[in-house]
Amino acid sequence: MELIYLLVAVLLIIWMTTRLKVHPFLVLLLVSMGYGGFAGMSLEALVNAVNEGFGRTMGKIGLIIVLGVMIGAFLEHTGGARAIADKVLSWIGSKRIPLAMGLLGYIVSIPVFADSGFMLLDPLGKSMSRKTGVSLAGGAIALGLGLMVSHTLVPPTPGPIAAAGILEADLGLVILFALPVSLLALAVSVWFASRVASKTEIQPEPILENSTVSNTETGYRPPFVLAVLPIVVPILLIVLKSAFGAGDTSNMGYAWIAFLGEPVIALMIGLLLCLLLPPKLNTHMLASDGWVGQAIRDAASILLITGAGGIFGTVLQESGIAETLGNRLVSYNLGIFLPFVLAAVLKTAQGSSTVALITAASILFPMMPALGLESETQKALAVVALGAGSSVISHANDSFFWVVTQMSGMDVRTGYKLFGGGTFLLGTSAAIGVFILSLFFA
Repeated sequence: MELIYLLVAVLLIIWMTTRLKVHPFLVLLLVSMGYGGFAGMSLEALVNAVNEGFGRTMGKIGLIIVLGVMIGAFLEHTGGARAIADKVLSWIGSKRIPLAMGLLGYIVSIPVFADSGFMLLDPLGKSMSRKTGVSLAGGAIALGLGLMVSHTLVPPTPGPIAAAGILEADLGLVILFALPVSLLALAVSVWFASRVASKTEIQPEPILENSTVSNTETGYRPPFVLAVLPIVVPILLIVLKSAFGAGDTSNMGYAWIAFLGEPVIALMIGLLLCLLLPPKLNTHMLASDGWVGQAIRDAASILLITGAGGIFGTVLQESGIAETLGNRLVSYNLGIFLPFVLAAVLKTAQGSSTVALITAASILFPMMPALGLESETQKALAVVALGAGSSVISHANDSFFWVVTQMSGMDVRTGYKLFGGGTFLLGTSAAIGVFILSLFFA
């Protein structure tokens, strides 16, 4: 019966978020409590699971998500993201539009939400298309897919961080595995945009060149070196901790690496580096109605959804379904593809990559021992596999689908063909990359 209850719970999550448009936080909370009740948990055990699931999840990743959103806000408002864009274009060349836009999307979406990143960089793609006479479709699809790659696969974006927290995976290992997998997916995405999407003729409408410049008052953009520091430094610190921080902590060098490589500390350092980006720092940027206040408001929804995902996972764990469902799924020998399939089904059904990541991770966590995914390496690979699945397939129930198609002048049919097809290739190639890594490291 637990399997039937879980199936009904997943269908309810899909139906309530897509058809009824209920906020995923409420859906996950209500479904978690309903599942616990039907699974025979006592009222006391159910309340404890709800409190423990939310508190434990927030304790692990809440601060990380908030700090990541703050870093993204500074990069957007100071023009740092555009400074990165300009430098990458100078390296690649404006005529290789899909490659340039795919790389830009990949880099910018690590700290900035995909929707914001597309709105930020889309005018740049239109400008290049207008100057070169090349169809806008190739650059727009490459940008959308590049943003999607790092949004679903590369920490410190919220979804992968949340999944890593739920599965108790080492974030440094997740980054080490996610980078080659995401670069493979990016290469496939750029190929698709160059060879398929660019053949669809779409010309951009005339727009004001500076209509979306981040710092509208001065047009100032920070130097490229300063702009990349808040992204690169935290990633390097986290990776260093994973590589060297497990040494003798009585040694001051190892102790400092372990401290600075803690994700919260690393992102705090990244946030401090953001203070170098504005031409003149003022306290309003840090105020409740300034950049920091807006970032916190933007982070609220993802924090609640993540916490509710933790509740769902804890209730599943306490209900005893882990052994039952794990034993059933082991017989299918899906291995590392199981996380991919779970996330892909949820993503395609309800639209949100982040919700798919969190929900799939919550379902997977209680089953990890039964599935044999217990080592640190296997947990990290499972997180990356979840990320691959959470990009398959973006279509009409995904808000990002509408951002890409509407801002690029695509009709729905073209959007399904180009962006929907592109995300399918993205997720599938990433899943193949995870499988190849599992042959050597699992």
